[in-house]
Amino acid sequence: MESNTGNERKHPQTGNMGSLTPAEAGGGFGTPPREAPSRDTRMLALPVSRRAFLGTATVGVAAGLLPAPAFGQTTGRKLRVGIVGGGFGLSFQFHEHPDCIVQAVSDLRPERRQRLQKTYRCDQAYDSLEELVKDPKVEAVALFTPMPDHARHVLLCLAAGKHVLCAVPAAMTLEDCQRMIDAVKKTGLTYMMAETSHWQQLTISARKFYQEGAFGHIYHTESEYHHPGLEELYFENGKPTWRHGMAPMQYPTHCTSHLVSVTGERLAEVSCIGWGDDHPILKDNVYKNPFWNETAFFKTNRGNSMRVAVWWRGAQQGGERARFYGNQMSFYYAGPNGARPCIVRSMPAAGTERDSGGFVRAAQVVEPYQEVKWWATDLLPAPLRHDSGHEGSHCFITHEFIDSILQQRKPAVNIHEAVAYTAPGIVAHQSALQGGVSLKIPDFG
Repeated sequence: MESNTGNERKHPQTGNMGSLTPAEAGGGFGTPPREAPSRDTRMLALPVSRRAFLGTATVGVAAGLLPAPAFGQTTGRKLRVGIVGGGFGLSFQFHEHPDCIVQAVSDLRPERRQRLQKTYRCDQAYDSLEELVKDPKVEAVALFTPMPDHARHVLLCLAAGKHVLCAVPAAMTLEDCQRMIDAVKKTGLTYMMAETSHWQQLTISARKFYQEGAFGHIYHTESEYHHPGLEELYFENGKPTWRHGMAPMQYPTHCTSHLVSVTGERLAEVSCIGWGDDHPILKDNVYKNPFWNETAFFKTNRGNSMRVAVWWRGAQQGGERARFYGNQMSFYYAGPNGARPCIVRSMPAAGTERDSGGFVRAAQVVEPYQEVKWWATDLLPAPLRHDSGHEGSHCFITHEFIDSILQQRKPAVNIHEAVAYTAPGIVAHQSALQGGVSLKIPDFG
């Protein structure tokens, strides 16, 4: 999750892709095809050596797993970036990227500005985002500001002629989602959302499985973002922060991205149930949110299902994890209680077995999956080939943003992808407020 930046506000703001080639559809490594491949290619559940990995490079580029034309390589041009938000914004690698110069930093708090300057070895600091975007040398802005400010800050950057990377979620209202889409189209500038789950090492593996047809047909996906004890961040120096009482489904993207980024599906309909108690935070917050936990059941535009559980409180183990269920293969991320990632295969040759009731069922083959360290491969420029925050995702976010601008292509998590991750949660929360009624999710195109 993003951290406080000192820009706390008391009130939240109010207010399919077609059949494209991988380059047209985003071009970034990790961009899924719109439909599953028909061939059934099985991938070994083993770490990939550098030689073996490079041997699949041509296939990977064609499938959209890798950036084109030269994955992990540099352009020789320097992109000048401004970084705003000295909390979460300290955890990225712009200063390590060979094609980037950190031109300026900003935070409302002096001590955070100083930390940004030290981390990114930057001399120029501004008191506010409004001042930073006036700097003609700044070409792109990385926003790590509070959730209620995202849409306003993105629109400000675009209006100033700056490309923009922004922390999640994209916006808090459907109206702001549309405003952002319109602004990106009007300006022709790059917008990217810094969704970490898209670049988790296991999610990159899931995309590769999908693109090779290993799942067969994914008929159901489950994703959980469990973060008990989050209320520790609801106060700072005795005063409420922007997180105080936020609705779980207003922060859905760590889950929704698991399916959308792997298969390219859109979440089209939702029924959501919320749970809360008599805690004072739920009785008095600016979001008017009565729930600690929200659990949503989605129907996709392909008729498949997805369960999303965003829970802030209760006897639960924290984590961001997904499970993909296919008719030929399923893939489980690491789970609670020490469960490791695994693959389950439906293979007739495995024969049959008996369940605890004595009934015969088809035997399934369960294989341990050793996580591939994709950050150690040529997917990234050499200086960024190290582990980073949120399961290795931060170096990928850094590179994808810079590379997409310099290569003049859409980033993997472009504005339409970002809204496809964000809008379902906005509608899901409305469903929960209405007792779980089924609601349609707008298609933003």
